[in-house]
Amino acid sequence: MFELDGFEVFNFNVGIPSASITSNGITFNRSVSIKLGFPPYVRMLINRERRQIAIVPCDKSTDQSAAFYRDSYEKDPVRSVRWNNRDLMNTLSELMDCDFKTISFKVEGRLLNEGPAILFDLTRAVPMK
Repeated sequence: MFELDGFEVFNFNVGIPSASITSNGITFNRSVSIKLGFPPYVRMLINRERRQIAIVPCDKSTDQSAAFYRDSYEKDPVRSVRWNNRDLMNTLSELMDCDFKTISFKVEGRLLNEGPAILFDLTRAVPMK
């Protein structure tokens, strides 16, 4: 008989976490919110040398926390999150050595095993059509 101990159900509805970076800001898809557990606040960490960013859930009182997921959406409570802070966009433009007014990118994220965090390697970003 086939043993099912240790198995878990695969959720086909989650998808790959990703971020789109355009002149309008950086948008994290719904999979980012789902995989991080719908955090109301996160911190964005930047590794300039490796050209990576990470999104890490935190409390509102954590230094440099930023509002993220809001559960007040009435129709679809699982939505994407967009940040359009000019300083952030300038920083991302510098890290990626590009002008988002002329080109947009999509980058897949990876859920880290060390804790609830998603890593985006900007060197793997692909232009959006």
